[in-house]
Amino acid sequence: MKAVSLFCGAGGMDVGVQNAGFKIVAANELDAYACKTYRENHKETILYEGDIENNFDAIGTHKNIDLVIGGPPCQGFSIAGKMDPDDPRSKLVFSFCDVIERVMPKAFIMENVKALGSLEKFKSIRENIFERMLSKGYTMSMVILNAKDFGVPQSRERVFIIGVYGKSKQITYSDFECKKEKAISLRESIIHLGPAGSERNSRVTKAKITLAEKPVLRKSPYAGMLFNGQGRPLNPDAWSSTLPASMGGNRTPIIDENHLYNNMSSWVETYHRSLIEGSRQAKYGDAPKQLRRLTIDEAIVLQTFPENYIFIGPQSKIFSQIGNAVPCKLAQVVAEVVKLRILSLTENNNVK
Repeated sequence: MKAVSLFCGAGGMDVGVQNAGFKIVAANELDAYACKTYRENHKETILYEGDIENNFDAIGTHKNIDLVIGGPPCQGFSIAGKMDPDDPRSKLVFSFCDVIERVMPKAFIMENVKALGSLEKFKSIRENIFERMLSKGYTMSMVILNAKDFGVPQSRERVFIIGVYGKSKQITYSDFECKKEKAISLRESIIHLGPAGSERNSRVTKAKITLAEKPVLRKSPYAGMLFNGQGRPLNPDAWSSTLPASMGGNRTPIIDENHLYNNMSSWVETYHRSLIEGSRQAKYGDAPKQLRRLTIDEAIVLQTFPENYIFIGPQSKIFSQIGNAVPCKLAQVVAEVVKLRILSLTENNNVK
């Protein structure tokens, strides 16, 4: 089965879709570093580099395509941004639709942040997409999935807008129940890499960690803001919080090395408890040396990329590529469900 990938980034969604049994014959991406990474790992795929609107004609030459996939840039919809429907990047969901109308695949999967699928302010955009694709003969569905429910060691909610050509039952959350898999903890997922700086975990993040003078305290020590910047500590015995594309600096999540590798008590939990109880006053200063930032190698694992996946670019660009990706394992689950629907429709048509 053949697929085309739009806004492919470094290729996280593509890895999952390939694992589901599709061959990615063509892809499109604007970011130069992501293109270099994609070419290195997907040598048999034709990559159209640059603005998608400049590549409509080339992409449109691909016929008899079973699946089109892609995650149009989400900054206009993301809670990490301004959530502006008029952001030019918000319009790229319609560029995705432009390609569907040219290629007319048997199915498509559009991925984006949860807000696009859940907030009232984006209702008109959702309705526009649905009306446009319904008019082309697609049965439309929308599901919001959390990666941690499907074996990904990261809490990451995303919306998937799915179209299947022809009359079909809608794809609902119940179609994914059989694919559910309990996520392993952060500790279980990355401990085999070894401490930061070791051979398998060599790409360390050098951004400094400082204690906040006026921390924002929450019930959990792994919420709130104990440190300056938006990088929060990760609980080794739970799954990771959502990895942002802005990692590399003070937004990079924080790990207690002694807690993770040396079976010592959590400094973060002890510090948080002392602030809550009032036995210690918050004070600006350097964090203990046992606290360090998440590494590139660990982020790769938490996004369920293959560990030997080659990323190209400076550290900030690699983190951006990882943080922007769809977890490969989640993409595989969605592609498998859609593939079954394509096959069932094909069989029904053959019977008729």
